[in-house]
Amino acid sequence: MRFLSGSTGRAGGAQLAGAALALGLAAFALGPAIHCRAQENPLDNVQTPAPPPPSKSPNSDSNSDSEARKPIIDQGASGAVEGALHSDARMRVDVNLVRVPTTVTDPLNRIVTGLEKENFALSDNNIPQTIRYFSSEDAPITIGVVFDLSGSMASKFVRARKALTAFLRTSNPQDEFFVVGFNDRPSIIVDYTSDPDDVEARMVMLKPENRTALIDAVYLGIDHLRLAKYDRKALLIISDGGDNRSRYTESELERVVRESGVQVYAIGIFDNYAPSTEEQMGPELLKEMCEMTGGRLFDVGSDTAGLEDIATRISAELRNQYVLGYNPSEVKRDGSWRKLKVKLTPPPGLPLLTVHFRDGYYAPAQ
Repeated sequence: MRFLSGSTGRAGGAQLAGAALALGLAAFALGPAIHCRAQENPLDNVQTPAPPPPSKSPNSDSNSDSEARKPIIDQGASGAVEGALHSDARMRVDVNLVRVPTTVTDPLNRIVTGLEKENFALSDNNIPQTIRYFSSEDAPITIGVVFDLSGSMASKFVRARKALTAFLRTSNPQDEFFVVGFNDRPSIIVDYTSDPDDVEARMVMLKPENRTALIDAVYLGIDHLRLAKYDRKALLIISDGGDNRSRYTESELERVVRESGVQVYAIGIFDNYAPSTEEQMGPELLKEMCEMTGGRLFDVGSDTAGLEDIATRISAELRNQYVLGYNPSEVKRDGSWRKLKVKLTPPPGLPLLTVHFRDGYYAPAQ
């Protein structure tokens, strides 16, 4: 058991001069054209409509939904993970095999490794399942980073940038990642790469300014993860406030995030005083996005001193998940929401442990 806390005559001369002038004008015209295209809203090119609301199971109701979100194992005295349900790496069904990534922590919120398949029990819609696939290897993952570049981040930008570097440098060397930067509008500022130096070189050139289109940025990040190399996918949001500029709504984003199966983590750098309603709602917006996917919000307040430690901690969590796989005993291809529960039976002598997992998945539609 281990704890891991981007020479002629005049006519000829006139012709040459005219040609040179034409080339000069063409170059002049080309420069601004390229610049303008770089400033276009990247969401204009996103051709992903918001999916329809998922169909409800006949037995679904508010009480059962509430019950499904409760952790199976009680928390330790320190409230290790505040009841958050962790998981994913992409929750998906492949030839009827459902994969359920989970994380286990002790009462001090340290990651627990070294558990075996026999320590876990899993149910699908309250029907016990046989775990046929089990892995605790540090498999590579695709990570999208959504980084706030709005004006309110000016005083926090340097430390937030260093936190991002710490996160990437402690990830699996085979991981791939990209960065979506956003203020008034989002844009992919670093496309898929496995080299943290690519990200760092680009980030030092940026300057925070303008307003905050957080919802649009998350939408773009989720959409770009469709091009990922790996099945395991996660999104890390680094932001200091709520949304005040997006075109998409919270309900549209919620549908997209739920259907994607992407696990969302967030580092919230919130000011003690939030003057606007959008900023006041910022923490709740990020919390909801994380909890609906089994991720977690880390609220550091306005103190940015611990940003690097938190970023490293999130990286460690993503690298130390157990993946449980099973073939559902009840196969229904109706696109319905299936509730998951994972129960942990730890070896004797260990302190009270908490298991974190996504609370469900959508069955195939056909």
